[in-house]
Amino acid sequence: MFGTYLGSVQTGVTVLIACVAVLAGAGIGVVLFRLYYKSKGKTSQKIIDDAKKLAEENRKKEVLETKQEIHLLKQDADKEIRQLKQDAEKEIKEKRNSCNALEQKLLQREERLDNRSTNLDKREETLNQKESKIDQKKADLEKQYSKVDALIEEQNKKLLEISGLKVEDAKTIILERIEEEMSLEISAKIKEAEEKAKVESNRKAQCLLANAIQQYAGDTVSERTVSVVPLPSDEMKGRIIGREGRNIRAIEASTGVDLIIDDTPEAVVLSSFDPIRREVARRTLETLIGDGRIQPSRIEELVNKFKKELDTELREAGEKAVFDTGIGKVHPELIKLIGRLKFRTSYGQNALNHSLEVAFLSGKLASEIGLDEILARRAGLLHDIGKAADHEMEGSHVEIGVELATRYHENATVVDAIASHHGDKEATTIIALLVAAADTLSAARPGARSESIENYIKRLTQLEEICNEFKGVDKSYALQAGREIRILVKPEEIDDTQAYKLARDIRIKIENTMSYPGTIKVTVIRETRAQETAK
Repeated sequence: MFGTYLGSVQTGVTVLIACVAVLAGAGIGVVLFRLYYKSKGKTSQKIIDDAKKLAEENRKKEVLETKQEIHLLKQDADKEIRQLKQDAEKEIKEKRNSCNALEQKLLQREERLDNRSTNLDKREETLNQKESKIDQKKADLEKQYSKVDALIEEQNKKLLEISGLKVEDAKTIILERIEEEMSLEISAKIKEAEEKAKVESNRKAQCLLANAIQQYAGDTVSERTVSVVPLPSDEMKGRIIGREGRNIRAIEASTGVDLIIDDTPEAVVLSSFDPIRREVARRTLETLIGDGRIQPSRIEELVNKFKKELDTELREAGEKAVFDTGIGKVHPELIKLIGRLKFRTSYGQNALNHSLEVAFLSGKLASEIGLDEILARRAGLLHDIGKAADHEMEGSHVEIGVELATRYHENATVVDAIASHHGDKEATTIIALLVAAADTLSAARPGARSESIENYIKRLTQLEEICNEFKGVDKSYALQAGREIRILVKPEEIDDTQAYKLARDIRIKIENTMSYPGTIKVTVIRETRAQETAK
C-alpha cells in the first residue's frame, strides 16, 4: 500500500515539474512575441498585453490538464487501496478459518486424551483389584501347603513308628523293589528303543536322499561313440577320399579317427572311443566341406587349429564347473582335467554332467546332516577325475584319480572319496560315504543312462512335437526311423504359399534344436475336399 502511495506522489511531482516547464515556456513566448511585435512596429504595451493574455490562457489550460491528471491518479490510488483492503480482508478471513480448524482439532485431541486417561484409570483400578485377589489366593494356598506339609510329616512319623525303620532304610527297600519290578520293563524299553532307532535312522536316510534328489534335478543326454557329418552331395565323398585315398588317410592319421563313408548316404560317420579326437575330426571335416579346399596340408592346418581351440574350450568348461559348484580355488591342471570330462562318457552318460550332479547331490546331503557342504561338493566334482586321463595313464580311473588328487595336494577327505566311491577301499569319512551314495543315485536314477531304444523314441517324439508347435498344423507323423516327417495342415488356415514357408520354418527349427544322423525330409501336405450329395 505504501509503495502504491509513494508512486502516486512521484507522479504528482512529475506533473508539477511539467507545469513549471510550461510556465517557463510561456515566459519565453512572451519575450519572443514582444520582439516580434516590436519588429512590426507595434507598441510595447500591446505586446505585453497580448503576451499576458496568451500566458494566462496557457496557464489555465495547463492547470486544467494537471487537475484532470491528479483526479485520474487519485481514482487509480483509491482503486488500488480498495483492492489491497479486499485482499487483506480475504487473507485475514482465511487465517481465521485455519486457526478455527486447528483449534477444533486440538479440542478433539484433548477430548481423546481425556477419554484415554479415564480408560487407563479404570484399567488401573481393575488391575489393582485383580492383584489384591491374587495376593489373597496366594496367601490361602501357602496356608494350605503348610497344612499339607504338616500332615505329610505327621503321616511319615506314624509310618516310621509302625514299621520301626529309619528313613534311609525305607528308601533303600523301596528302590530295590522298584528296580526288581521294573528290570524286565526297562529291558523291553531298551530293545524297543534300539529297534525304533534303526527304523528311524533308515527312514531319516531315505528322507535325506529324497530331499537331496528333489532339490537337484538335471537332464542327462546319452552320448555316442560315433559322430555323423552330413554331406551336400555324394560327389563330396570322392573329394574327401582324394586321389588314391590320400585325403582320407591324412584325416585319419592327423585325428586318430576312423572315417566310414559308404554305409550312410550323403553322410560321413566318424568312429572313435576318444570323444576329443572325434570332435576335432568333426570340426575339421565340416570346415573342409564348407570351403571345399580338401588337401593334406589344409587338413593338418585345420587339425592343429581345432586342437588349440578345443584346449581352450576344455579349460573354460573346467572353470565354469568349478564356478558353478562354488568349491573355491582349484589347481590349474585339475581344471583342465575337469574340462576334459565334458568329452568323456560312461554308458552313454556324460562324465562332466555326472560329476556336477554328484557334486550337487553330495552338497545337499552334507547340508542336511550338518557337514561341510563345500567340501562335499569338491569331493563329488573330483570323484571321477581319473576318467579324464585313464587313456594316458595305467590303472583304473580310481587309482589314477587318487594319484592326481595326491599330486596336486587335494584335501584328504577328497582323496578318500575318490578312493572309496566304488568300494575299492573302505571309506574313513562321512563325506566319502555321501559321495558314494550320490554317485549311485546319479548313475541309477531313471533317465541317467538311457538305452538306444529310448533315445530313438525320444527323438521321434521330439520331432513330432516340434512340428505340432507351429500354427495351422493338424497332425504330424515321423516316418522311416525319423528320416522323414510328414505334416498335415488345416487348409482353411494354411494356403499353398504358406505351406512352402511352413516347411522351411520347420526345417530350420529341426536343424537348430535337434541332433540327428543323416538327413530329415520335411513334407507338408495340404488337402482340400469338396463333397456334395445328390438327391
